[in-house]
Amino acid sequence: MKSKDISQFRPESLMMSHGYKPELSEGAIKCPIFQTSTFVFKNAQEGKAFFELAYGLREQQPNEELGLIYSRLNNPDLEILENRLCLWDGAEDCAVFESGMSAISTVLLEFLNPGDILLYSMPVYGGTDHFINHFLPRYGITAVGFSQQHDIDEVILNLKAEGRSDKIALIYIETPANPTNALIDISKCSQLAKSLSTPEKTVYTVVDNTYLGPIWQHPLKLGADIVVYSATKYIGGHSDVIAGAVLSNKECMSRIKTLRTFLGNMAGPWTGWLLLRSLETLKVRFEQQTKNAIEVAKMLDAHPLVEKVYYLGLLDDDDPTYPIYKKQCSGPGAMVSFLIKGKEKEAFAFLNHLQMIKLAVSLGSTESLAEHPHTMTHAGIDDEHKQEMGITENLIRLSIGVEFVGDIIRDITEALDNSQ
Repeated sequence: MKSKDISQFRPESLMMSHGYKPELSEGAIKCPIFQTSTFVFKNAQEGKAFFELAYGLREQQPNEELGLIYSRLNNPDLEILENRLCLWDGAEDCAVFESGMSAISTVLLEFLNPGDILLYSMPVYGGTDHFINHFLPRYGITAVGFSQQHDIDEVILNLKAEGRSDKIALIYIETPANPTNALIDISKCSQLAKSLSTPEKTVYTVVDNTYLGPIWQHPLKLGADIVVYSATKYIGGHSDVIAGAVLSNKECMSRIKTLRTFLGNMAGPWTGWLLLRSLETLKVRFEQQTKNAIEVAKMLDAHPLVEKVYYLGLLDDDDPTYPIYKKQCSGPGAMVSFLIKGKEKEAFAFLNHLQMIKLAVSLGSTESLAEHPHTMTHAGIDDEHKQEMGITENLIRLSIGVEFVGDIIRDITEALDNSQ
């Protein structure tokens, strides 16, 4: 095999070594932590060339690599990590951030300007919702939401009737949605964005792929322009790191990385090293978590104290979102939300009676977690808005881990029995 031919290997195999050259690190089998703030240039000409590329002062020449300058701009741990993340989504480039919210906010700040309209799906993660509806309006950016039930076509028609459709600059979707697993058609949103674009202005489609990615869904292959992750979740997978990631084509990533440089929200080398470690087991972890989640969802669906279960693996063929699921998802994931019979009192009683499953926010880690979105992750959203999105007092969100599934089910069943 030629040294640069990686096409015959799958991403889960390449996670062990892609982009790393042991000979540059004393033969170490794993990439070391490059805990350094700055890097030495061979000569002044090399320093000049590196900065020209870093600041976008000229085009990168064929086979020319951006050299190491300063860890706010680039670092070996992050560069290797970004190269490996690209393999899962088939992206041209990637940028890693110090948190999921820093990744999301950087993208929104780069591609939105005062006077623009942002179309966004509902619900989204509570922090994203707050940034969209409380921060962006301060800069003259209008957010218009749509849900799985509220067709985006209708929203656009209304904006056209108001003479404002030309202000649409970005379509931001989170699918499956946190915490309801609502599905939004990625390819349809992408097509709508292209129909709204003009030679003077491109309308971009951004997808938060945290719930299923990068294993069970690949938005870029479905027409999306940019994909964002809270890498804290499945990519990190061990509840010991906070990080975010953005992937896209080289043109978009050049803009995003330039803004990241000046906002200074790049992840550090220690975070990069932890994520490199986690990528090696991402697929096997997520596969086991998904297997466990399927069994948990089936149990909840049959339990007399459960009103409704939100899980992609339970979608019926006649569900209107089933075709979307089959088109864009290769697996149902490991996030299960359900409505317990009762209200906040019963939901809290359930959460307080869990033993093995921990009461904590976040998701995607090896351990199973449970939380109450109405009063926790989505607490900053007004009650009317929460009700509209289905985030009710009796909604509970579960992130299923890799424990023995029988123990997970027993813990949930006993907590349900003690909830009433």
